[in-house]
Amino acid sequence: MIVLAGLGNPGDKYARNRHNIGFMAVDEIVRRHHLEPWRNKFKAEVCDGLIGSQKVLMLKPQTFMNLSGEAIGAAMRYYDLDPADVIVIHDELDLPPGKLRTKTGGGHAGHNGLRSIHQHIGPDFHRIRLGIGHPGDKNKVHSYVLKDFAKADGEWLDELIDAIAAAAPLLAQREFSSFQNKVHLTTAPAKTLKREDPQAKKPSPQDVADEAKPDATGPFAALKRLVTGNSGSKT
Repeated sequence: MIVLAGLGNPGDKYARNRHNIGFMAVDEIVRRHHLEPWRNKFKAEVCDGLIGSQKVLMLKPQTFMNLSGEAIGAAMRYYDLDPADVIVIHDELDLPPGKLRTKTGGGHAGHNGLRSIHQHIGPDFHRIRLGIGHPGDKNKVHSYVLKDFAKADGEWLDELIDAIAAAAPLLAQREFSSFQNKVHLTTAPAKTLKREDPQAKKPSPQDVADEAKPDATGPFAALKRLVTGNSGSKT
């Protein structure tokens, strides 16, 4: 069994905040894979079921972001799991909007949700980092993450969340590289292929043959005839 936790703040007020992208991802995974209804347990909303062949406990802490570790730690201890059985989906300021990276272990980089999880279960859990971009000024970070996504973000945001839900069976199997690659392939912009213009005139065989003939009237033609002893006149 694994715990698949999304980070965010509870309540409609925060539902579309950048900080809540983890909640958005697990909500779509639950919907897409027809898991059990949400219920309250461990100071969190939880539901369980199978994703692919893997038993999962989906979890959204209801303690607000700064205390996320309380709920995750309680669930981990109840099911006698290790930190390696915990996967956390969260917002990442240091990635461009729409980018995804997987990571195991490491620091919390000032993210209060990750800091709380560190305090309760240590650093050795898996992270799915979802890029939301950076406001460019560290003094603006707090207000930036607690603001709703801009309307212009809607296209990449919906595409990313859909791709994560579709690739969730790989995530549940802890095939992190395959999961990341599949999401990237799904969300990468289509490359524009250079196509041949069907209306463009193609050279005829005679045109090609004519281009290959030596030039009998060019500036070096007379010199060539002199060297070869061919003046071009009849004898």
